[in-house]
Amino acid sequence: MKAHDAMYIGGEWRPAASTETVPVVDPATEQVVARVPAGTAEDVDAAVRAARAALPGWAATPPAERAARLAALRDALTARAEEIAATVTTELGAPPQLAAAVHTGLPIAVAGSYAELAATHPFEEKVGNSTVYSEPVGVVAAITPWNYPLHQIVAKVAPALAAGCTIVLKPAEDTPLTAQLFAEAVHEAGVPAGVFNLVTGLGTVAGQALAEHPGVDLVSFTGSTAVGRKIGALAGGAVKRVALELGGKSANVILPSADLGRAVAVGVANVMSNSGQTCSAWTRMLVHADQYEEAVGLAAAAVAKYVPGERVGPLVNARQRDRVRGYIEKGLAEGARLVAGGPDAPRDTGYYVSPTVFADVTPDMTIAQEEIFGPVVSIIRYEDEADALAIANGTVYGLAGAVWGDPDEAVAFARRMETGQVDINGGRFNPLAPFGGWKQSGVGRELGTHGLAEYLQTRSLQF
Repeated sequence: MKAHDAMYIGGEWRPAASTETVPVVDPATEQVVARVPAGTAEDVDAAVRAARAALPGWAATPPAERAARLAALRDALTARAEEIAATVTTELGAPPQLAAAVHTGLPIAVAGSYAELAATHPFEEKVGNSTVYSEPVGVVAAITPWNYPLHQIVAKVAPALAAGCTIVLKPAEDTPLTAQLFAEAVHEAGVPAGVFNLVTGLGTVAGQALAEHPGVDLVSFTGSTAVGRKIGALAGGAVKRVALELGGKSANVILPSADLGRAVAVGVANVMSNSGQTCSAWTRMLVHADQYEEAVGLAAAAVAKYVPGERVGPLVNARQRDRVRGYIEKGLAEGARLVAGGPDAPRDTGYYVSPTVFADVTPDMTIAQEEIFGPVVSIIRYEDEADALAIANGTVYGLAGAVWGDPDEAVAFARRMETGQVDINGGRFNPLAPFGGWKQSGVGRELGTHGLAEYLQTRSLQF
């Protein structure tokens, strides 16, 4: 795989401060396919300085010109679509069709949406005898995860660019090659030098240095709740803004009035997508007691279609594979009934985990409370609607969810769920709608106008 042996700082590829590198491993073959520089605090400092130097000019750039650069970025990404998809398949393990449609197509669409928003958003408005200006927050530290490498980059960088901010990106160490392709597209799009900067490396080194750098005004982080707490503490000490998109344990609530077959099939597919490595996955399937055993049988039949190495890819690394298998073993130890899958390796090579379905899961079990981040579905029985609501809201998370049933009943139930986004009867993902969590699933929103607002601050002038 093509890999840069330098950092993208100040509009050019510069040698890293250290000769240390981070290996990039193909999770399907377990082979090292590339190496990238291991960024240090020195690299981070150079990138932040470049971003600060570029901030006044970019902040003063008319929104129409910022929109034009974003449109050019969308076009540059589109021209690289096949290369991006192949890279995601190699460094993440995503099946080719998923890599093309979701990992590549979705972020390109999001980039295009911010090109439009930059041109149309009211950055200035009259409120009584005041004029209120929406101004860029400043230098943004974007720290992104490995599970959706390009989408999470675009979901942070595109609105920051639209707002007039400058950015330093630190991508996940498992998927840095996609970030390097993104940097190439930024350069080709004519974004001025220093407005976007890329530092690769470990989160414990480069990521921490970036989060605590005094020249950073906002830290936008997507990842685990545990790391989000640490970043929040670092930023809080400096009274620095944060946007945190963290973990989830989303409930898929199937009401008695639902089309049970469709609800179960789509629910299983939702968890199997991206090998279960999705923070918003509906990992808890809640089914009424009268329909419970029928739903269990339907889930077993549905999950049989997800063959490791075909429709389901590997997990990103050995650590993640072992973590998910550990949760499966924990489920067995706590008394859950194994309906499909299990902890045994389904293939001799690659970081694969068998698509797994558990029945007889109680709300207090570990697999019903903690984020597994793998292809594991827990089916939970409920007695009535009040019981279902208590179970759905009975975790520390509140990122997403689903409700199936009579539309009026489903909407009424969803409005009482303590979560940031709910799909009704299989509603399609909307890249213009706000995405983000309640409770320990995060702070702030991504996508659309709400995502743009995260990178703006207001100033009012009274007349």
